[in-house]
Amino acid sequence: MKKISILIPCYNEVENVDLMAMAVTNVMAEALPEYDYELLFIDNCSTDGTRDKLEKLCGDNKRIKAIFNVTNFGQFNSPFHGLCQTTGDCTISMCCDFQDPIEMIPVFVHEWEKGHKIVSGIKSSSRENAFIYFLRTCYYKLIKNMSDVKMIEHFTGFGLYDKTFIAILKELDDPIPFLRGIVAEYGSGFQMIEIDYEQAKRRAGKTHNNFFSLYDAAMLSITSYTKVGLRLATMLGFFSSGISMLIALIYLVLKLCNWDSFQAGNVPMILGIYILGSLQLFFIGLIGEYVLNINTRVIHRPLVVEEKRLNFEDEEE
Repeated sequence: MKKISILIPCYNEVENVDLMAMAVTNVMAEALPEYDYELLFIDNCSTDGTRDKLEKLCGDNKRIKAIFNVTNFGQFNSPFHGLCQTTGDCTISMCCDFQDPIEMIPVFVHEWEKGHKIVSGIKSSSRENAFIYFLRTCYYKLIKNMSDVKMIEHFTGFGLYDKTFIAILKELDDPIPFLRGIVAEYGSGFQMIEIDYEQAKRRAGKTHNNFFSLYDAAMLSITSYTKVGLRLATMLGFFSSGISMLIALIYLVLKLCNWDSFQAGNVPMILGIYILGSLQLFFIGLIGEYVLNINTRVIHRPLVVEEKRLNFEDEEE
């Protein structure tokens, strides 16, 4: 009997974990009874009672497993680590807030049985804030055009991954993995197929995404999969230095010629200083993001540090 793993990362989802576990087990029992399954929650150090709920769920059903992290390791490391801990013939990753439709599970499995090793869920529409969805669309198109890898628009990681792809993930040894980029980079070699779905509204609780988490996601994708920022800094640097030298030469000539009638000369010089200075500060910051990315990889801390595991006894033996 083939085994399907369902991975659900969570952080402060006390209002959702019970219903999510019930919904997944019902789908597996009704739509996919011919498969064995495991349901793995990886908790990113919740503080709202989510862990108490997970303790009870694991006590009632041995097919439900849980990993508790010692602290919050971010929106990328924890799900990636969870994927690498699954033991099924395939793994379906989905969020705990019901924005990823439960009914897509049998759809993904059906495509997997056809031979597709990766089945990616693509948001064709969303019930979230229209302006936020528009900004996400702009971001995806920007990254897609900037990257050497053909990025997948409106792909959040929701999808099915065959155990052969999970094995690749385990070998990557990347301290800051960007799953969306990894899937885009290697997906063609795993007969990937894209399936559209409408993203629902969050069922309960508040989103944990804010400006800083979205900024981290954007910078990770830019610094991991694009060279455009550095190349742009280099080209504009050469251009700016050429303009600066030209202005310096012009003012040197004017000074030597004692061209007193040129009274407004300071205005373009001041404007030039401000413009060139702002460009320098912008690209110093951008280069700093690349350096930070390199620094994190050189330090090479573990993806996550686990506090404890529940219902992993069979694997440990």
